[in-house]
Amino acid sequence: MTGTSGHRVEVLGADHRAEVTALWEQAGLTRPWNDPDGDFARAVSGPTSAVLGIVGDDGLLATAMVGHDGHRGWIYYVAVRDSLHGQGLGRSVMAAAEGWLHRAGAPKVQLMVRADNTAVADFYRRLGYDAAGVTVFARWLDG
Repeated sequence: MTGTSGHRVEVLGADHRAEVTALWEQAGLTRPWNDPDGDFARAVSGPTSAVLGIVGDDGLLATAMVGHDGHRGWIYYVAVRDSLHGQGLGRSVMAAAEGWLHRAGAPKVQLMVRADNTAVADFYRRLGYDAAGVTVFARWLDG
């Protein structure tokens, strides 16, 4: 699939794990309580999820992890290599993520942005996303 910037977007596989998680680290998307390797592994091996990437001649340029529950599509780990911000790669990988979710049958797309990440919130607003006015609750099931 081709994104809006003309770059080719690929569904990534297990062999891309190290490069993908390194980009997520560089982009500041990881947290000590989340396991990016585990998140990546679950996404690439699941029937309702994938990790999409824009790959250029010099490696991975951008990513988005997608998944759906049959109603809501979710987008996570949207990352663009720091040196390439402002070149349309974020918009391109988001368009690919929305397309993947639409083809998977998800009628609605959601994503979460940390409250202090105002620059990214503005990016999503420019893409037509609105704050949903909900509070997300979480509970760890593994201890």
